[in-house]
Amino acid sequence: MSTRPIRSVLVANRGEIACRVIDTLRRLGIRSIAVYSDADAQARHVREADVAVRIGPAAAAQSYLDIDAVVDAARKAGADAVHPGYGFLSENQKFAAALAEAGIVFIGPPAEAIATMGDKITARAAVTARDVPVVPGLSRPGLTDEDLIAAAPDIGFPVLIKPSAGGGGKGMHRVADPAELPAALQRARREAGAAFGDDALFLEHFVDTPRHIEVQVLADTHGNVIHLGERECSLQRRHQKVIEEAPSALLDAVTRARIGEAACDAARSVGYTGAGTVEFIVSAHKPDEFFFMEMNTRLQVEHPVTELVTGIDLVEQQIRVARGEVLGFAQDDITLTGHAVEARVYAEDPARGFLPTGGTIEHLVHPDTASGSGIRVDSAMLEGLRVGSDYDPMLAKIIAHGSDREEALERLDQALAHTRVLGVVTNIDFCRFVLRQQAVVDAELDTELLDRLVADYVVPQPSPEAQALVGLARIGVRDRGDVWSSAVGWRVGEPAPVITRLVSGGHHSTVAIRVEHADAQSISGSATVVTEGDDGAEGESWTAEVVYLPAQSGDGRESDRLIVDGISQSWSSTLIGESWWVSGPSGAWVLDLARPLLDEAADDRAGEIASPMPGTVVAVGAASGDAVSSGAAVVVVEAMKMEHALTAPVDGTVDITVKVGDKVDAGQILAVVTPAESREPVPAP
Repeated sequence: MSTRPIRSVLVANRGEIACRVIDTLRRLGIRSIAVYSDADAQARHVREADVAVRIGPAAAAQSYLDIDAVVDAARKAGADAVHPGYGFLSENQKFAAALAEAGIVFIGPPAEAIATMGDKITARAAVTARDVPVVPGLSRPGLTDEDLIAAAPDIGFPVLIKPSAGGGGKGMHRVADPAELPAALQRARREAGAAFGDDALFLEHFVDTPRHIEVQVLADTHGNVIHLGERECSLQRRHQKVIEEAPSALLDAVTRARIGEAACDAARSVGYTGAGTVEFIVSAHKPDEFFFMEMNTRLQVEHPVTELVTGIDLVEQQIRVARGEVLGFAQDDITLTGHAVEARVYAEDPARGFLPTGGTIEHLVHPDTASGSGIRVDSAMLEGLRVGSDYDPMLAKIIAHGSDREEALERLDQALAHTRVLGVVTNIDFCRFVLRQQAVVDAELDTELLDRLVADYVVPQPSPEAQALVGLARIGVRDRGDVWSSAVGWRVGEPAPVITRLVSGGHHSTVAIRVEHADAQSISGSATVVTEGDDGAEGESWTAEVVYLPAQSGDGRESDRLIVDGISQSWSSTLIGESWWVSGPSGAWVLDLARPLLDEAADDRAGEIASPMPGTVVAVGAASGDAVSSGAAVVVVEAMKMEHALTAPVDGTVDITVKVGDKVDAGQILAVVTPAESREPVPAP
């Protein structure tokens, strides 16, 4: 049997998935070709590939989504094949067709399968013909609002409005009250049209206490289709997955076999080849009933959990299928061993409504992935990497495998605790919060659980160890080896403590370090941390004997060591501007030095309008010199396809410092409103 040679592969993606694909290509001895935009010139995937080709400016539409640019790069670099990763062009039938026309292998399914499964209405029709169960509903092309309203009572409330195109939860609305359906349909059409350029909708019955279960399938070009078990993806926030695991604790062996065969039938319905995922909705109360939702005609973000429980490299299998090889195993050869759980690390701030963040990664520590640890890291992060707002905010995936679910959850929590990202705010602490919730520990999951848990999430106050670390680290930074510049302070008599006032998230504290010994290698003594109550009165007090061993001590360690009352802990810290970023076993915080402000100085900043996140200015609602009213929209910033209108904090005259199209950083001042009463009076003639 002849196969097509694939010796050089272009990876038409970026970030952690590009790095992950390159890892397999390297292991297989296949030449890897990266593509990059101007924003990614120094990215990790560019450094790790054998060859890298620039394809355009930062805007995805002019680089990673530009079919002509990517195909041209593949042709010029001599690629035999293209791996699309996920997102961007991975489910674009025009891209697959363009590669075929250029004589380049697309490592993915046929363009026709992408087209059919990319439209949820045609997908439902295709799988229904193979007797795959679908959620009761109404789906056909050209449905009007009147059609959907008329059908809703027979479908049964609550109903779920879904766009035919796209994904990610955009345009989806749950409606329980029939009176609210007309307005919800109008809103869904607007959102679907804006997000996907297609406002076609259909209607489904909303399954009670739904769980999101998806099945990994593999199909070759010789008619063989198998599944590799299921993944539980119910832990989602606003329809975006955060924690995934394999297998699902909900399904028994009989249901697992049934849902797996249904997934294979769904793949057969469109002549699918390669790796794909069939998504099902399952009621937590009726786990033996499952309904087809959609098929993702690509590799999934959460594919590592399947790889860890099956021992099968899905990227390798994609390449083998693209070569024309027969699958090297049958369904009976697939066994699931142990349990795996994955957490997605996003550049976002849970304390500020999960707004996307950004900045430069100043210090980075990945958890230990040595053999036997059960930990895997798929990451695009590296020190010095600039994280902007041009692309999806996912930075990495931390994955843990254990002999059972309990061990996998424990290992993942510890791996997250040892993932240190200083310089960019992430959701790591939120992921650890989720893993500790009793419903998650007990596997009592549903797709709305995470949205309910968000309401209970409060960013924890900095631990006393973290605050003590800052006090000690400040001494280390300031101590230059002579008595006049030393923070320890040289004086006659008993040494005075070194005092540091800190503030984090509105929480104030005082750190007092009584130094017994200090040199370039270590600082030791006693630390006292006193927190302030909301009324400014003294709150809780914590005192311990401490030893600080900075990472700069030349012993090759990536992290600081803090010994508290004889117990050694691993911490990371760095000073960025006037803020100390610290991360350790009890969490991660940004701690600012608290400084007294004169009232008039505070007033001077009252009119500042700062961007809450990195992004792009998409609208400016006033010009410098205009009078604005408090609450009026002045600047609109877009990040991650979300728009945020920034309003005037006071009445007055505005001075605009940005224009439409400008890239801005989190905290950057975009405009200043001078209150009307503070303007200089016009002198009399």
